[in-house]
Amino acid sequence: MFIIGEALIEEDIARERFACDLPQCRGACCTLPGGRGAPLEDEEVVEIQRAFPFAKHYLSPKHLDAIERFGMVEGSPGNHATMCIDEKDCVFVFYEGAIAKCAWEKAYHEGKTGWRKPLSCHLFPLRISNGSTDRIRYEHLRDCHAAVERGTRDRIPLYEFLRDALVRKYGEEWYARFREACRERDADILKQR
Repeated sequence: MFIIGEALIEEDIARERFACDLPQCRGACCTLPGGRGAPLEDEEVVEIQRAFPFAKHYLSPKHLDAIERFGMVEGSPGNHATMCIDEKDCVFVFYEGAIAKCAWEKAYHEGKTGWRKPLSCHLFPLRISNGSTDRIRYEHLRDCHAAVERGTRDRIPLYEFLRDALVRKYGEEWYARFREACRERDADILKQR
């Protein structure tokens, strides 16, 4: 573990190679079984409500019906998450062929909203446990094997792949310190081989 600012970071984050490969994983991170969707920060509940008029155009009638019946978000302050359908798909998933995609992100990339998606989705496969100090860990998932293979093949460090999300969460100055610490640890690993 190493510390940057108020965040405690697992060592393997510095060494991992990762780059999403949608044709291979088919958006598995948006359809994880378990019945609970993306964890949300409290202020993101308002962002979801603001972005919904733009994102809803991509959703299927089944997803729109679920939102109508059950809402977009579950939980309580400090413990919100997006709703899921059939204890799997995030209610904001739409499909292009067999690939699950995010309606918020599509609306964002088309310039219809300034909000991209929940931070927990943007940071995935990193997870943050909040407390007096944030703890950042890498969630190893079998469904992300193709992303690890692509990151390894194309030499893309996880910390570089998630740059925008980490800057969004902690800012440019923090990210520069984090990247430098990761590079030092990564270089040490390479020297040991």
